[in-house]
Amino acid sequence: MPSASCDILLDDIEDIVSQEDSKPQDRHFARKHVVPKVRRRNTQKYLQEENSPPSDSTIPGIQKIWIRTWGCSHNNSDGEYMAGQLAAYGYKITENASDADLWLLNSCTVKNPAEDHFRNSIKKAQEENKKVVLAGCVPQAQPRQDYLKGLSIIGVQQIDRVVEVVEETIKGHSVRLLGQKKDNGKRLGGARLDLPKIRKNPLIEIISVNTGCLNACTYCKTKHARGNLASYPIDELVDRAKQSFQEGVCEIWLTSEDTGAYGRDIGTNLPTLLWKLVEVIPEGAMLRLGMTNPPYILEHLEEMAKILNHPRVYAFLHIPVQSASDSVLLEMKREYCVADFKRVVDFLKEKVPGITIATDIICGFPGETDQDFQETVKLVEEYKFPSLFINQFYPRPGTPAVKMEQVPAQVKKQRTKDLSRVFHSYNPYDHKIGERQQVLVTEESFDSKFYVAHNRFYEQVLVPKNSSFMGKMVEVDICESGKHFMKGQPVSDAKVYTPSISKPLAKGEVSGLTKELRNRLGNHQRPIPHTPAATPRDSMSSRMVLHQDWALRMSVGLALFAFVFAFLVKVYN
Repeated sequence: MPSASCDILLDDIEDIVSQEDSKPQDRHFARKHVVPKVRRRNTQKYLQEENSPPSDSTIPGIQKIWIRTWGCSHNNSDGEYMAGQLAAYGYKITENASDADLWLLNSCTVKNPAEDHFRNSIKKAQEENKKVVLAGCVPQAQPRQDYLKGLSIIGVQQIDRVVEVVEETIKGHSVRLLGQKKDNGKRLGGARLDLPKIRKNPLIEIISVNTGCLNACTYCKTKHARGNLASYPIDELVDRAKQSFQEGVCEIWLTSEDTGAYGRDIGTNLPTLLWKLVEVIPEGAMLRLGMTNPPYILEHLEEMAKILNHPRVYAFLHIPVQSASDSVLLEMKREYCVADFKRVVDFLKEKVPGITIATDIICGFPGETDQDFQETVKLVEEYKFPSLFINQFYPRPGTPAVKMEQVPAQVKKQRTKDLSRVFHSYNPYDHKIGERQQVLVTEESFDSKFYVAHNRFYEQVLVPKNSSFMGKMVEVDICESGKHFMKGQPVSDAKVYTPSISKPLAKGEVSGLTKELRNRLGNHQRPIPHTPAATPRDSMSSRMVLHQDWALRMSVGLALFAFVFAFLVKVYN
């Protein structure tokens, strides 16, 4: 046996253990008092991973959505409501079309070019393998067109269900919701007004007072989509206005297919609504009326003049004439004559000094003769409308005008050019140079060089870019004028008045959400789809989200408990 390098020779390896050392049975007994240490997980990281699935995930509620809207302010309001609901549910609304997972295309059916742009956008989305949801008047009026086959559609009265349609589309399904909103068989104005919304301009609220109209114009395709008149109750409209002012809005636009017809289906009228609205408008904030056809405003001229003289209502009205030929108006089924239009304009210009009258004209309607067109030219020369929308006639599919004898395309184009030349032959604002005006600043100019404001008559006034002016009432001296604008220099000692009763929402921020939901959106977590007046479906969705969260936490807890229990059993045995 080799010699050991120590003084004491050990007979056995167990002799290494001294009397003071614990014996094996002691160590086994001590295990009963051991508490397993659970490794703590990075909770914040876990939550981020849980709420941020991989980019190729098909779980609805985390995708990026690009929304494009064509057409009128009513359509723009619908687009804002759809954006708000999707953002409140957790989708990210992006301004970058190529970055989006889904395109929501909100269409206009008034003219052929608008539908052409819509059709081309669908084609481009398909070429780029984007999911597509279609909205607006084109698919509502003609959902069976070939280029719409296999695509999801959300109807103009179903925008409160846009989240459902987008969810199913992301899953690869095609969904079409085109029904009408009804209450006991009576058609309603549309989706609720208290839905979440993302205003394109946080300072401007667009409120649709009704949908549809009472007319049957032979050229109009919008009637096929929006249908007959259906008005919102006055109290709902007033509540929407109040909420808007509480969110920092300083300008409200009332819109519809025919604002003047408001209330005829529910036993009220436009002046009654307007008097209720002006009661809740803060000092310095302004109300702009939408388009009204001559037949219905004729009944309320006296009251309308009083309202348009109110300091918190723009002295502005959009009254389409379409043609100054009675024979053409008859073929259009416009239900008024040129004399009616002149009566409205003359009365308002007399009773509301300085009022701005905007109008529309269609060039080349079927059967329009050179003499008919010359009558229209004379009307423009006589009234020198500061705001004039000139439209070349386009026959829309399914309308009676399609079957009428058409004016040659070259003639229509020439008449459009001729009328445009007449319109540009006068400058409506030259006489206002040197005036001192109060203007409300609400947006930035397209070239980003100026802020855009409007005076008492809703005339556009460009002012220097000063961040303190935005959303404020400013006093300016008019120093320059153009065809469509004036330029104003702020008065040095003038007071800048803030009309809003609250700070405006940030651009892209969702309107109509509670503080709790705003916090959840800010943390990039998927919020519960809930609004102050939640429907049963909304409540059910909220409970589903809560139950899913509770179930996840319970399953993790039970799994951890089972692991610890199994470990202890193994140790004891």
